[in-house]
Amino acid sequence: MRHHIILAVAATAMALASCSEDKFRIEGTITEAEDSVLYFEHVGIDGLERLDSARLGADGGFSFSAERPAAPEFYRLRIAGQAINIAIDSTETVTIRAAYPSMATGYEVEGSGECAKIKQLAQMQIDLQRRAMALDRNTALTAEEARDSLQRMLAAHKQRVTHDFIFKDPKAASSYFALFQAIGDYLIFNPQGNDSDIKVFAAVATAWDTFYPGSLRGENLHNIAIEGMRNERIIKADAAGQLDPSKVVTAGLIDIQLPDNKGRTRSLTELKGKVVLLDFHLFAMENSPQRILSLRELYNKYHAQGLEIYQVSVDADEHFWKQQTAHLPWISVRDAAGTGSRQLAIYNVTQLPEFFLIDRENNLVSRSVQIADLDEAIQALL
Repeated sequence: MRHHIILAVAATAMALASCSEDKFRIEGTITEAEDSVLYFEHVGIDGLERLDSARLGADGGFSFSAERPAAPEFYRLRIAGQAINIAIDSTETVTIRAAYPSMATGYEVEGSGECAKIKQLAQMQIDLQRRAMALDRNTALTAEEARDSLQRMLAAHKQRVTHDFIFKDPKAASSYFALFQAIGDYLIFNPQGNDSDIKVFAAVATAWDTFYPGSLRGENLHNIAIEGMRNERIIKADAAGQLDPSKVVTAGLIDIQLPDNKGRTRSLTELKGKVVLLDFHLFAMENSPQRILSLRELYNKYHAQGLEIYQVSVDADEHFWKQQTAHLPWISVRDAAGTGSRQLAIYNVTQLPEFFLIDRENNLVSRSVQIADLDEAIQALL
């Protein structure tokens, strides 16, 4: 089971200042943590952004404030590896009371119904993971029995989450949060080939399109849902011999901004006007040299006509990556998060290598599974 998750989403510029009518406040106490540093972080689609921090005193009191987001956004309070997830969708004041080191699950929250729901979802996910680990350790079960038991547990969990949370209020921040929960690296709701899960994503995406038009989180959900539905149709139609996958297109693009091998931040959207092959790669893979050679052939053949390659590496070793990319002619960027990269989650990359084609208008046209002949697909866009 392999999925790289995340709460997938948009980076909103946060101005730290005292309360005003356009700000929200998070305050409270975290006891038994004297002299510990409490971090206030924005959980964005491009990664974590540290907004503020405070060294806790004997009483554990803290208070943070930031500008109200235009659409629901996600934040967290963190001490070392313990974190409390928070959703904000108004100018509310959220009060948190907890004790370290059990703050991640033992906290109390007031002032936000959505934060209370997120706490409940987090506790349900932790319980599910605990039971899954117990299954894995149960030597009395065969592998097939353990797998069947896990599938039943997952189905029951998903039914409860869908019925009690998501379908009750799909526009809610807690519904968005529920979509991206995971057991280890396994995304509980999988929009990559599960028809029921695609419908759940689509329900939330539709609600966010309606209530938060233009929000990057909403656009992200929309793209995931549309891509999932189209991939599902491709699989079904291909089995019936009814559809050419190369004819299917997916609109929209979520930007990527990462440093290249020369230290310059490169944006995917800056390449508007070119046909772009967006490639997710791991240079440590055994077949990497052969793949790089095939990409060189494409680049040499079509670069003068307007093709660019934007290659995202998730190699853990930065020095190794720089060595491997030193003489490559295309744009080579790296996500330091490695295979836990949020970019992989945003683009629903579940295996490496993976690639996408983007047209001259910055529209995501297709991914590998939809491309029968890459050479022809590139020519058609040039």
